[in-house]
Amino acid sequence: MSDEKDRKNKNAYTELIKESNLTYDDYASIDDGNRYELVAGQLELMSPAPSVTHQMISSQMQKNITKSCESDYVILNAPIDVILANNEVRQPDLLLIHRERMTILSNRGVIGPPDLVVEILSTSTLKRDKIDKLNTYANFRIPEYWIVEPKTGILEQYSLHEDQYDLINIFQEDEPITSPGIPCISFTMAEIMEGIPSLD
Repeated sequence: MSDEKDRKNKNAYTELIKESNLTYDDYASIDDGNRYELVAGQLELMSPAPSVTHQMISSQMQKNITKSCESDYVILNAPIDVILANNEVRQPDLLLIHRERMTILSNRGVIGPPDLVVEILSTSTLKRDKIDKLNTYANFRIPEYWIVEPKTGILEQYSLHEDQYDLINIFQEDEPITSPGIPCISFTMAEIMEGIPSLD
């Protein structure tokens, strides 16, 4: 009986994935072991899982940001739903929310734009992070967006100007990373990358 139920659920999920105009409730009802984002009402599969290098960089960045920013900001890492609209749910690798804005936090996730989102590139997410998410995060008025390139250890910093992002800085090696809107930010990409082994 359980196998029959699982088969029916899998078929229902498969049909749902093909649909458009989905809502957060549709997205939240899926439990098939995969990770998705909801993009303009359409489900997008996020697997395969991030690489070990990706996860190590994410962990190290979270530690470094926490050292200087924890008293002022909540620092969260994926997987966490950022519910930007009823038909738009994203899962950035890292995000910061000022403690004065904690009302946007709920058990479902973050409801509204964080102060900063960070995406760490991988081969499978390159276009999504550098084109699609850049446009989406700007449309929903997230003030700052960072894109990290794991192979080179470079951080691209985008800041919202009117309705679009401007690339305002590129950080690498020992350059101190600063933020126009988050004054507590204080680390270098060298500090992030020094403990990351070279993996095949």
